[in-house]
Amino acid sequence: MLVFMSFSVACVQINSGGDIHTNIAKIEAMVADAAKRGAQLVALPENCFIMEEPGQGAARVLYTQMEHPGLAAAINMAKNHRVWLLIGSMAVKVDGSHKTVNRSLLIGDSGQIVHSYDKIHLFDVELPGGEKYMESAKMLPGTHAVVADTPWAKLGMTVCYDVRFPHLYRTLAQAGADILAVPAAFTYVTGEAHWHVLLRARAIENGCFVIAPAQVGTHPGNRHTYGHALIVDPWGKVLADAGTEEGMIITKLDMQQVGQVRSRIPSLKHDRAFELAQEN
Repeated sequence: MLVFMSFSVACVQINSGGDIHTNIAKIEAMVADAAKRGAQLVALPENCFIMEEPGQGAARVLYTQMEHPGLAAAINMAKNHRVWLLIGSMAVKVDGSHKTVNRSLLIGDSGQIVHSYDKIHLFDVELPGGEKYMESAKMLPGTHAVVADTPWAKLGMTVCYDVRFPHLYRTLAQAGADILAVPAAFTYVTGEAHWHVLLRARAIENGCFVIAPAQVGTHPGNRHTYGHALIVDPWGKVLADAGTEEGMIITKLDMQQVGQVRSRIPSLKHDRAFELAQEN
């Protein structure tokens, strides 16, 4: 049974570079500030500890989960500031492979790892203007959807490109998720066109809050991310938008809204099986 009907969430928006220790120091300062401002859950973006050049391969430093300096730092941040902390994602070395998984981890306020999720949908695209991404060249896809328990609500864990696959979010919501996390490093081109509408759609379709911390600005390899970390309510209203600079957004989520919206439009109960008609 959940004790609290409302709580405060912070979504961090940063410009991570190629030096992991510089990025960790920046994140530590932002988590400390979020805690001082009353945040109880702090969410970090995808690839929060390091942003590599697209296509970088053999030169990468690979860590197992427990070797990763970002995880050790995040555990200390959660304990020291008494906050729940969502690592949006970090690259984790897979045993017996030269590849990684893109792993999101939820850490409790005593430093315990509550749950982890490996990004299922990998970003293999070539964008207008020549930007090309081939995540499958260095990553393995996850195979399990995850709904994690927090003191306030159930959290559906996803990462970035997952947002384009609505059946994943439907599954999470029908499994009990009240909040959907979409930490991202969205490209500027696709973000400008699709970011807001995709996140609002995932909230509306499922009657869930959506929290979406984000990368912003120019990164190694002249990679550009869109920013606009968002918090969206279950009716699809944008409660907070971080814009195009580093910083954070903090909003109190009233969890009663989830039940109110779902009772108003109970579409999660109205799915029906169907078959695709064949041509005569």
